[in-house]
Amino acid sequence: MNPKQRIQLSRLLTRLDRLDPSESLPKPEHARPVGSAFRIGITGPLGAGKSTLINKIAREYRKLEMSVGIIAVDPSSPFTGGALLGDRVRMHDLTLDDGIFIRSLATRGASGGLTFSAIDAADLIDSFGFDRIIIETVGVGQSEVDIVGACDATVVVFEPGSGDGIQVMKAGLMEIADLFVVNKMDLKGTDRFLTELETILEMKDHDRPDVLTTSANLGDGISELMDWLEDYFKRSMNDGSLENRRAGQRIDRIKRSVELIVARKLWQVISPATLDKVVNSDMPVRKAAHQLIEQFFSGKTDR
Repeated sequence: MNPKQRIQLSRLLTRLDRLDPSESLPKPEHARPVGSAFRIGITGPLGAGKSTLINKIAREYRKLEMSVGIIAVDPSSPFTGGALLGDRVRMHDLTLDDGIFIRSLATRGASGGLTFSAIDAADLIDSFGFDRIIIETVGVGQSEVDIVGACDATVVVFEPGSGDGIQVMKAGLMEIADLFVVNKMDLKGTDRFLTELETILEMKDHDRPDVLTTSANLGDGISELMDWLEDYFKRSMNDGSLENRRAGQRIDRIKRSVELIVARKLWQVISPATLDKVVNSDMPVRKAAHQLIEQFFSGKTDR
C-alpha cells in the first residue's frame, strides 16, 4: 500500500466511524469487490497475549507476501467514550511495514465486543485489496459473541495460568470458537489446563473446535497456527461452509441495520413532550413502549 492509499483509507475509516446508520458506506476509487479477504477473529480474556500473537501472525503473512489489515477493538468508557487504544502502541513496529495497516476502534459501549462500525471497517479494508484481515476484540469473556458475525474463522485465546479461563469458556466462548489457542504454553499448569479443556470439549456433540498450543513471545507453535488458518480457509471455501457463513452474517447485519435505522428515526419523530407524557403515565413500561412504536408506524407523529 502506497502512502496515498494509506491516507485515503485512514480518512474513509474516520468518516465511517461518524456515519449515520442510514447513510451508505464510503467507497474508495478502484475498489475491489468485498469478500476476497480471509477474516480472522482473535478473542479471549485479558492478558492471554492476543496482541503478541497477532503480531507474530501478521509477520508470518508478510513473509508469504500477503498484505494484512488489523482492526483492534479497544474498551471504552461508557461515560466518556474514551478508549485506551493500546494495541496500536503494542504493534508499533508493524506500522513500519507498507503491507500492514492497523486501525484501533473504541467499542463506545457496544455489547458483544464489537462496534457495528468495526464490521463495516473490515469491508472497507477488504475493498482496498488486503489479503488477510485480523480483528481483535475486547477481552471481556463471554460478551465476545459478536465476533462470529464479522469473521470467517474465530480463534479464542487462553493462557493456562488464567484460573478462570475454563469458567469463562463454560459461559459462552466454547460456542463461538473454531479454534482454541492455549498461549504461553511454557507457563506452569499448561498440561492441567489442556486436560480440563479437553474434558469440556468432549461434551460437545458436533463441530468440536481444534486446540493448539503456542508461546507467542518465543515464537513456538506459530507455524502450526498459520497452517491451521490457511487450511481452514481452503476447506471452508471448497465445502461451501464459508459461503453459508457469510450469507448468514449478511442477513444478521441487514437486520441490525434495520433496527438501528428504525430506532434513530423513531426518536427523531417522537417529541420530548410525548415521551414525557407516556413516561409520567401509570401505563406499564412494555405497554408504553408499544404505544410509542404504534404511533411511529401509524405516521401520526408530532413533528
